[in-house]
Amino acid sequence: MPHIKVIIPAYNEQDSIANVITEIPSVVSEIIVINNNSTDNTVVIAQKAGATVLTETQKGYGYACLKGMKYIASQNEKPDIIVFLDGDYSDYPEELTKIIAPILTDNVDLVIGARVPELREKDSVTPQQIFGNWLACFLMKLFFKATFTDLGPFRAIKYDKLLTLNMTDKTYGWTVEMQLKALKQQFSYVEVPVRYKKRIGVSKVSGTIKGAIFAGVKILTWIFKYSLK
Repeated sequence: MPHIKVIIPAYNEQDSIANVITEIPSVVSEIIVINNNSTDNTVVIAQKAGATVLTETQKGYGYACLKGMKYIASQNEKPDIIVFLDGDYSDYPEELTKIIAPILTDNVDLVIGARVPELREKDSVTPQQIFGNWLACFLMKLFFKATFTDLGPFRAIKYDKLLTLNMTDKTYGWTVEMQLKALKQQFSYVEVPVRYKKRIGVSKVSGTIKGAIFAGVKILTWIFKYSLK
């Protein structure tokens, strides 16, 4: 069996994190929750559910993911695959087996869980998210001939390939940075349609005007930066 670890950034997800952890398939060897300055009971609940919990005091999705990667790099036994998953229970954790399947069967480098319209619960994705995803994917197609349709956070990547990306984004640009760098390095990639439901709680990004604007600016900055290289 491949060695698989899951990284879950979490900020005030006490109402959802246990559901996420307990529904992750047993093929995963370690679930790593990154407490990103939570002020609720996220840490205690995640630990009770069986996850390894780390704390990253710098707020930001990228900061949390980088913390998880640093922890994995310090371990003697390295994983074959890293899966990134949100802690808000909007994805279906049991679909992790679908996400990793192309890596195991077809030796694909990167797999994105695509939140296709026909599998999305009504109102689970905000209008600004829909437009932002469409624009980002359109620009990646225009500049790089990419076939991405989504910037979905539920994704899997070979660990050795992840290291070669030299990920740096600390906040909202993490997902698009990964996809852009994968394109630049000519990784093989596919999208797998996944179900998507309304998250528990309020989104820290799309749920606020400030978050949506900052995320949009960050994503576009990454795309135009790479289009000029």
